[in-house]
Amino acid sequence: MSPRSEAHCPVMRREVLEYFLDTPVQTFIDSTLGDGGHAEAILSKLPESFVFGIDRDPEAVEFANKRLIEYKDRVQIIRGRFGKLEEIAREENFPPVGGILFDLGLRSEQINNPGRGFSFSRDGKLDMRIDNSENRSALEIVNETPRGELTRIIATYGEQPGAGRIARAIDIKRREKPIESTLELAEIVRSAIYGATAADLARVFQAIRIVVNDELGELQRGLVGALSVVMPGGIIVVISYHSLEDRIVKNFFKSEEKGCICPPDLPVCRCGHRPRLKRLTRKPVIPTEKECAENPKARSAKLRAARKLD
Repeated sequence: MSPRSEAHCPVMRREVLEYFLDTPVQTFIDSTLGDGGHAEAILSKLPESFVFGIDRDPEAVEFANKRLIEYKDRVQIIRGRFGKLEEIAREENFPPVGGILFDLGLRSEQINNPGRGFSFSRDGKLDMRIDNSENRSALEIVNETPRGELTRIIATYGEQPGAGRIARAIDIKRREKPIESTLELAEIVRSAIYGATAADLARVFQAIRIVVNDELGELQRGLVGALSVVMPGGIIVVISYHSLEDRIVKNFFKSEEKGCICPPDLPVCRCGHRPRLKRLTRKPVIPTEKECAENPKARSAKLRAARKLD
């Protein structure tokens, strides 16, 4: 089976391409390369394009290299964190970049492979690291984080009701013995919440995964880097999958669209802030019903786009 047939269709492929048709140059960064689906769409539909693909998951880099082999003269794949986008662009001597994409979803392989520890329905060692060479896994987060901090993590990053009860149940169990598997953790969550649903489990696992990979900090740094790297007139497109990500993107785009950000009671501007972006999406773009039916992963996706000003 070829890498292309094993990979799922990229979310909102058509919409991404529509925004990237209107860039000043056809050099792009896919900062979350994953299986290479969006990169392949760009390379196949825009014959003059060149794509720099970045991913921190070594398995994704290996897969995308195979999938995009026919475009090897028009793609460069780099293993790295998109939070270091500006540093990567400088080290690799990127030319002027017309468009940058962030697709913040997990790869299907990451979820479906029990050994990665992302899924609450498949038994595997608690891990959840996107880059498994990094040190702190979900095992350490679950077993070593103080109970109060664990409550905050579940409430803040999972937006999960009953976070205190869940943290208490985890604390009781880990005092008996370390919690080592995904199914162990899932059963503890079920024991703490009467009538727990798959959505409850997903939110708790999401909260832990976000902390393991510093996903929200990575996104903040990546957006700052993208604004620095993309050329005037270039377009930044972000696809997010939960409210915490979408809020960061929305607020970043709004703040960079503003002029003065001084407190309103100051008679004279002292910040010197000037608008650097123009939002192309006042409200997020969502997938069509047809796409959601064909690709359930797309259901929670929201796309926002902005153009860098001159």
